[in-house]
Amino acid sequence: MSLLVVGLSHRSAPVSLLERATLTADAQVKLLQDTVAAEPAAEAAVLATCNRIELYADVDKFHAGVAELSTLLAQHSGVGLDELTPYLYVHYEDRAVHHLFSVACGLDSMVVGEGQILGQIKDSLAKAQELHSAGRLLNDLFQQALRVGKRAHSETGIDRAGQSLVTFGLQQLSSGTAVEDWARGKRALVIGAGSMSSLAAATLARAGVAEIVVANRTADRAERLAQIITDSPETDVSARAVPMDSVPFELTRADVAVSCTGATGLVLTADAVAEAVAGRVPQDATAAPAALVDDVREELPPTSVGAEDGCPLDLSAVQGASGFSVMGEAAVAGMDAATLEQHAAWAGGTALDRREAARRTPEAEAELIAGLAAMAATVGRIPERRRPEPVAHIPRPAPALSLLDLAMPRDVDAAVHRLAGVRLVDIESLADASADAPMAADVDAVRRIVSDEVAAFGAAQRAAHITPTVVALRAMAAEVVAGEIARLDGRLPGLDDKHRAEITQTVRRVVDKLLHAPTVRVKQLAAEPGGAGYADALRTLFDLDQETVASVSTARQDSEHENSKNRGPV
Repeated sequence: MSLLVVGLSHRSAPVSLLERATLTADAQVKLLQDTVAAEPAAEAAVLATCNRIELYADVDKFHAGVAELSTLLAQHSGVGLDELTPYLYVHYEDRAVHHLFSVACGLDSMVVGEGQILGQIKDSLAKAQELHSAGRLLNDLFQQALRVGKRAHSETGIDRAGQSLVTFGLQQLSSGTAVEDWARGKRALVIGAGSMSSLAAATLARAGVAEIVVANRTADRAERLAQIITDSPETDVSARAVPMDSVPFELTRADVAVSCTGATGLVLTADAVAEAVAGRVPQDATAAPAALVDDVREELPPTSVGAEDGCPLDLSAVQGASGFSVMGEAAVAGMDAATLEQHAAWAGGTALDRREAARRTPEAEAELIAGLAAMAATVGRIPERRRPEPVAHIPRPAPALSLLDLAMPRDVDAAVHRLAGVRLVDIESLADASADAPMAADVDAVRRIVSDEVAAFGAAQRAAHITPTVVALRAMAAEVVAGEIARLDGRLPGLDDKHRAEITQTVRRVVDKLLHAPTVRVKQLAAEPGGAGYADALRTLFDLDQETVASVSTARQDSEHENSKNRGPV
């Protein structure tokens, strides 16, 4: 049997597809049940978060396993297999182990180093144990992944590189301002009362908001979260719970709203958000007043260069003409060739860049004048040489309502992005922002930890693979010793118990010494890459019964599974 993972995440698929492929809690249960019922798989676990869906299984055939797991993912996610397949990734054996360990450390998260994934892995293992879909391999794998993730966070500074999606989302909303400064005194609305919403409420409370309102479909969960926030000794924030039908009214009072529910449809439509801000944001908020435009427009260049000698134009006649330039096309339009030549000579000597004029030779100067005269004769004008007028920058007003949508599928209509007076940050915009986020130097240290742990896990699994064969070999040796002692009793019926016990102990010591070195060595060899064949060699050399080895393995797995279930996830 071999470990296989098939999945998709924010790294392989667009957010719009992840949104459609989200698995409900019931769908996850059915997916696990169908996976272990399928022929290639003996164990299964599902890791489903807001930005990934992964199905882990212990399979006996690689290609059949990939086909079956992909089909089951498509069936239970509701996205057609043809549409889903281009975005699926597959990891096998050591690569699958490496992937899960990297996920546990936060290296594969949208925000590198975030620690929420550990709780999600723990929940995934607990669900697989509850449904009895996790056997020895997946129990060992997920337990070890949790230990690796904790080691990465305790031994490195990966926490400095990572943060929760909530914190990262609030940083995007604050647009470079410290979250504490941006949030201080604001009124916050939290929609939902699950783990992510609870984290959002706690983060907002620590940031210094003035009030937190919690809305949830289940009233007691909203009240419980509000009570936790109010009673927290770390903050001095009042919180209250409201029913979901109060959200439209509470939205008119809120400065920032965070939504993360398990709803399959939109919680906040664009129309609902527009109505909530209509009384607080002018309808023409995107149009800057004239005074503002005047303030930001740069001063235009003078309309003339003065009454300088040699200029063929009557400068006093054009003085004050808006935007007029003595070097522009309006100045020279209609000039005859002689006047144009005079104008070109004057402009080249006085108004143009003197450094450029100094580099010209008399031959080049004459060629330039001839070219200008020819163009004027052909098209009636020469091209404008003045710099374009600066464009006034009209700043967008600060939003009256900031929305953070952490749900998958989305809670807030994407059309809200286009509303004046509203700033929306959702999973899709977080994915774009995180792509440019800098990686901390500690990430390299975490990667080394992952590589070491993958090697250690592989060695332990290969060594464990040969253990049933070694146990069966020792059981066979014990049977041989027992048979020989019984035969000795038949030949020497008068043998007293003392001598019989001494002979029995001596024979057992001989057998143990003969088996000790080979069994220790074969475990060491089996732990090395490519060592899986040593178990087969041992069975062949000692003519061990395959059914006996299988029964030993099954008994061991049942015992470990029961112990793991009683112990629970680490």
